[in-house]
Amino acid sequence: MRRVTPKAKGEREAAGLWQRMYHLYQFHRAEFMQHYHKRSNVESVFSMIKAKFRDHVRSKTDVAMINEVLCKIICHNICCLIQETHELGIETAFWAETSPAQKAC
Repeated sequence: MRRVTPKAKGEREAAGLWQRMYHLYQFHRAEFMQHYHKRSNVESVFSMIKAKFRDHVRSKTDVAMINEVLCKIICHNICCLIQETHELGIETAFWAETSPAQKAC
């Protein structure tokens, strides 16, 4: 015969959290979807970074690991900027002697 025991405190808290999130979804759907959209964007960015720069970290120390991941994020942002400048046809002038705003004057 199987003995029934009450749920552990962590299990009760997790069940309560899921229940609250379900009610938020049911009764405040617009607010829930706004937060969910942010989460979806973050997961998409993480997926893009992992696909482009692989999902492993080669560094050994904690500080070096953090720096390596931050470098991957910076590289991802630079790649996105380059892609958008090409797609949108934006002229970029790096290290120009005069800026485009100065030329207009």
